[in-house]
Parts: sequence; C-alpha cells; structure tokens
Amino acid sequence: MAAQVASRNVVKKVLAQETPEGAGALVRRSIGTMGLRNLTPFLLLDHFHISKGAGFPDHPHRGQATVTYMLEGSSKHEDSAGHAGTIKAGGVQWMSAGRGIIHAEMPIQDDDGPEPRGLQLWVDLPKKFKMSEPSYQELDPDQIPTAYPEGPNGPVMIKVISGKSYGVESPVRPLGGCWYFHVKFQKKGNAIFQPIPAGWTSFIYTLNGAIRIGTDPTPQPQYHTLILSAKESEEGVAITATEDTTDFILASTAL
Repeated sequence: MAAQVASRNVVKKVLAQETPEGAGALVRRSIGTMGLRNLTPFLLLDHFHISKGAGFPDHPHRGQATVTYMLEGSSKHEDSAGHAGTIKAGGVQWMSAGRGIIHAEMPIQDDDGPEPRGLQLWVDLPKKFKMSEPSYQELDPDQIPTAYPEGPNGPVMIKVISGKSYGVESPVRPLGGCWYFHVKFQKKGNAIFQPIPAGWTSFIYTLNGAIRIGTDPTPQPQYHTLILSAKESEEGVAITATEDTTDFILASTAL
C-alpha cells in the first residue's frame, strides 16, 4: 500500500451477543442491540446458527432490504407473493421488501452435513424505494464472483457479494447501493486495501481469526463488529491478518 493512501480506522467495536431468535434459533447480534443501535442505514446484523427443529417462520418486512448469506448448510425461503427458493452454502439472497412482504426462512437439515449457519444483514431502503414492489436477487455460490489480489493460487480471496473489489464486480444491484464482501486470509500477515467511497458508512464483522485495521496494531478478535471512521481524506481501509485462517465480512453503503 502506498504511504500516501489514508486508511479508515476503528472508531467503535461491539462484541456480538448470543440471543434466541425466531423459533428455537440462536443468533449472535451486534447491530440492532443496545450497544449499537445507530449505524444508519444498517439496521441489524445477525450471525445465525439453526439447529434441528429451529428456524424463522412467517414474519413481515417493510421498507428495508434483507441480505441472507449462507456460510454452511442450506435454507429454504418462501413468501406471501408466491416466491420460493433455496439458499445454498456460499449463496446469497438479496431481498428488497419495499412496501411490505411476509416471508419464512427455514433450514434444510442434513444428517450428513453441518447445521445451517449464516449471516443476515438488514439495510434501510432510501425513501424513494420504500414503497416499491418487493424484489429479489439470488446468486448460487458459483455465481458470486471472486477476486484474488495475489492471483488464483494466492492466500487471499474476496467473494464480491455486491460492489467491486480488485477489478471484480458483482452482478447484484442493490436499491440504494451497498458493497458487501467476504474476505478470507490463509496466513498471518496477509493484507488488502479496499477502496471505499468517501462518506459511506462501513463496518467489519470478524468470523474467524483476528485482524488489525489501518496503522493500529491492536488485534480485533472473532465475533466483533468494527465500525470504521469516515473522514473525507480516508480513501479506503487497510486490513491485515494477525492469525492464520482468518475471515471476515466488510460492508459499506451511502447514507
């Protein structure tokens, strides 16, 4: 990274707390808790684990987008508009609820496979889209493009769920715009610099391992949501692994 490029830094971090949700499901929640209520336009972030017999039966959404990204296992989805489908491990569903919809998300339990785990992010829609028709953008794992900053056989992989990174752009077009990446580092010391438009609200959620941000040497451990600064002079964020086998989510969007 060139010395003159300024990185964003961590201005707040919140440990995701385990809490029951839905029908017997367990989530680690950070955004949307008392510790992190005001991160406009991000409304909620759940890192969920769905054991046998649990799930998220019929519930409403309105005026927001819900982004469901499966890390392990699969989940079925159906709604009041007649849409139904399956989100596989590594796949994503980007639902814009618009003027309102009722849907259910239930796991597919496989005795030979892992219990379903994933992330769900809620993003407030801009005012002009709040009364739009509900819509979906769904990608299977092999449809999500991947960036390899150090080459296809290198130690860094970035799944570009939405937005663009290292010359790779996702086909997902969120209403209002939102960038969403799943970054994996194989080794301690692996690093990236991800450009972020000036003024955008941004956060990182650490899934495994630990990272450091910008010039701060402090390791940021697993299950923490890291809120990033947004100074006009900061062109993006520098992220370095401080442990082997590290991965995290980076999300950013305009106010």
